[in-house]
Amino acid sequence: MSPAQAPGDQDARLAALAERVRRVTVEVRGAGRGHGSGVIWGREGRIVTNAHVARGRPTVVLSDGRVFEAHVVAWDPARDLAALRIGARELPAAEIGDSDALRVGELVFAVGSPFGLRGALSTGMVHAVPRGGPDGSRFIRADLRLAPGNSGGPLADARGRVVGINAMIHGGLALAIPSNVVEGFLGARAGAGP
Repeated sequence: MSPAQAPGDQDARLAALAERVRRVTVEVRGAGRGHGSGVIWGREGRIVTNAHVARGRPTVVLSDGRVFEAHVVAWDPARDLAALRIGARELPAAEIGDSDALRVGELVFAVGSPFGLRGALSTGMVHAVPRGGPDGSRFIRADLRLAPGNSGGPLADARGRVVGINAMIHGGLALAIPSNVVEGFLGARAGAGP
């Protein structure tokens, strides 16, 4: 094994990748006591999360602890997606991956704020990828742990690219909305406001 492939180097690379994904993950505090997560989708203050997280007047907490009032600029309950805007610029935006290229067996990471613990990380493998059809197969399914507060956070591949938005647990598997669906939602500028 060459020094470049030493286990310690691999651990350091994964830790750096996890930190990069944490920096683009935010906590989203919705109406009442509800909270979830979101992804910085653009350096100019655009945040993507789940529609069920972005109810009322959400507040966004960045990884550095700064707090911003957010405005819902696009909302689609059918796809469970919302786009928020905050008054911050030059943010560390996520690198977006091609969810159509995702394959079963790939290593993936989920970052979020389960039970209000910002930046919590879990790892797992892709169990199934969307192939279309009316049977709910529109989600990426991954064998990883999600908890209340992970909704709206990123599902990232082993290169740190966001390939999905975590939405829920079903049948013991994490379900994530594919990044290509998110890009379509943002391009369509779904109806604003819940």
